[in-house]
Amino acid sequence: MEIIKKYWIGIFSAVLIAVAAIMIYTKLHPKVLPKNLVEGTGRIDGDLINLNTKYPGRIKKITVDDGMIVKKGMVVAILGSKEYEAQKAQIEAQIRAQKKTLEAKMTELEIARTTIPAGLKKAQEQLKSTQSQLQVLKENIEIQKKVLAQAQKDHERSLLLFKSKAIDPHAFELSKLKIDTEQDKYDALILQISQLEAAIAVAKSTVEEAKASQKQILSIESTIGALKESIKALVASKTQVESIIAELTLKSPINGYTIEKIANEGEVVGAGMPVATLIDPHSLYLKIFVDTLQNGRIKVGDKAVIFLDAYPNRPIEAKVVNVAQQAEFTPKEVSVRSDRIQRVFAVHLKPLKVDPLLKLGIPAIGVISVDGKGLPVSLEEIPVL
Repeated sequence: MEIIKKYWIGIFSAVLIAVAAIMIYTKLHPKVLPKNLVEGTGRIDGDLINLNTKYPGRIKKITVDDGMIVKKGMVVAILGSKEYEAQKAQIEAQIRAQKKTLEAKMTELEIARTTIPAGLKKAQEQLKSTQSQLQVLKENIEIQKKVLAQAQKDHERSLLLFKSKAIDPHAFELSKLKIDTEQDKYDALILQISQLEAAIAVAKSTVEEAKASQKQILSIESTIGALKESIKALVASKTQVESIIAELTLKSPINGYTIEKIANEGEVVGAGMPVATLIDPHSLYLKIFVDTLQNGRIKVGDKAVIFLDAYPNRPIEAKVVNVAQQAEFTPKEVSVRSDRIQRVFAVHLKPLKVDPLLKLGIPAIGVISVDGKGLPVSLEEIPVL
């Protein structure tokens, strides 16, 4: 029994000695990072998208919540604004009223284009007819003058014959009656001249009025043009208000997910205020910090891998997409291999493809190969920072 006890004590002591020897060896011979590799720690970062309102309004509906997946074009929030709806209704009423006025003016123009030229033509024809009548009357007057002159000569000859008793008194009276008759005809013709001249004056006035009425057509056309321009302006105002109302429906510009829902239904938001913060997984990258000694060795395009603490044996292929040009003081949560290093450079490592394990803000380790070779496949292959 004593021998067995001593046997187990010896085995236990040998195990302790072996473990201690391994620990001492590990301590005295720590893992060394290969010279072609650069290691750094940081957090997953990305380009956040604040979905802001362009115009103020009250949130009628919001369709996302924290962590929710969104698709490009998906409605995220709908804002309502009674002011803009009222403006639209008012403009639509003005457009309807102006269109009715325009229709009335178009009808008036159509009538004017028919009646006014017809009235002018009729007045001109009437003037021409009256002037022709006057010309005929003047010719008739000239003829009547000659007839009257001849009757006077006949009467003078009858008087001589009557005195010489060559004709009887009845014949002499007939010659005198003829003068009176022809004189009455002449006087009647002269009276008609004044009547026709008055009619010509009226006809000329009618023609001038008809010509002036043609300006009424131009006036109606001008009014119609002004109404059309007014309707165009109102339609433009309506389009502007409709574009504002359309902007009150906020849609996702990306395929990604919601980082934070900022506003809630029923809340009034001002112009430029965010209602949700989104992110595109394609924009995620690991932001690590390297010291001044390593920075000069890194260039954009270098191959890299990203390790998450929860998945130390699952490397995520990446590449260097940005190397800071200016150094900054070492952030508190960042580890570097020398405590003497006070200033570091930010380096961005972007995954070659979207990985569902990457989440904004989680810590990770990045390893860069300056020659494209020897990238580790597990965190166990490299020393711990």
